[in-house]
Amino acid sequence: MMLRLMSVLLLLFFLIGCSDSSSNPSLKSVGLLVENTIDDQGWNSKGYQGLLNIHANLNVDVFLEEGIDNESKARAAIEKFVKEDVNLIFGHGHVFASYFSELGSDFPDVHFVSFNGDVTGDNVTSLQFDGYAMGYFGGMVAGEMSQTNKVGVIAAFPWQPEVQGFVDGASYLDKAIAYVEYVGDWSDVDKAMHLHDKLKAKGVDVFYPAGDGYHIQVIEEIKRDGDFAIGYVGDQSDLGEATVLTSTVQHVDSLYELVAERFQNGELEAGNLSYDFKDGVISLGAFSTVVPETVQEQVEGAIATYVGTDRLPHQTE
Repeated sequence: MMLRLMSVLLLLFFLIGCSDSSSNPSLKSVGLLVENTIDDQGWNSKGYQGLLNIHANLNVDVFLEEGIDNESKARAAIEKFVKEDVNLIFGHGHVFASYFSELGSDFPDVHFVSFNGDVTGDNVTSLQFDGYAMGYFGGMVAGEMSQTNKVGVIAAFPWQPEVQGFVDGASYLDKAIAYVEYVGDWSDVDKAMHLHDKLKAKGVDVFYPAGDGYHIQVIEEIKRDGDFAIGYVGDQSDLGEATVLTSTVQHVDSLYELVAERFQNGELEAGNLSYDFKDGVISLGAFSTVVPETVQEQVEGAIATYVGTDRLPHQTE
């Protein structure tokens, strides 16, 4: 009788152990695909830092492939990753949403993660930064600090939610008129510089270069002119503390590690997931000392209200 009971208990223990193992996928290795290179001092650099964080803190091998700018290259890179036992792949940009939605079913043992796009598939996730609020608070600072009451956005594409956010924040309490120009590309420096000159001629004195492939060069030009900038994606205060009033920061590197941990714990959902200030992955960067404390306190108070209520300043009156 005792022997039979022991056998039953061992069988139950074995079955429970198998159940736990199957419900929580094991994070084996992680791959990162980028459309261009990781040397942009912005979006791609932060993605690469996120990959390094995963390697250091989760103790798994990581792999990188650059220049993945079409679906056939994506498939080839995925096949290469699979041979390295990769089962979590990040595609660092919205273009990978369509690639992964199309290719995901061909690699059922891999979970695919892209950014700022709409996805389909049981093993495909899109992480979407809700950029409207970060643009809004950056716009509030710009509107308060403009001497000409004219601010400008040099955006990459019209679909960026931070663009309208910046426009609305800058015009809050009728502080400033916001002009918007589109580069139509993330990294066309020449066109971005031309649009900067165009906005400068209109009297714009605070600029928001919302494109991570050209923002550094534009901010350097803004500094030479003695104007102000709002940094983009990362904290750009190191480019000129007296020039960069603050930055709209997306903590991509922190989100990478969070997603990898959720995958490891069997908690990563498929579909489109949205993140904002309250998730700790979006923030404003350091304020320049030229920004008065009253303005800093006003914006920080508005952010705290937004985190607690989901209401922006123009929605609370």
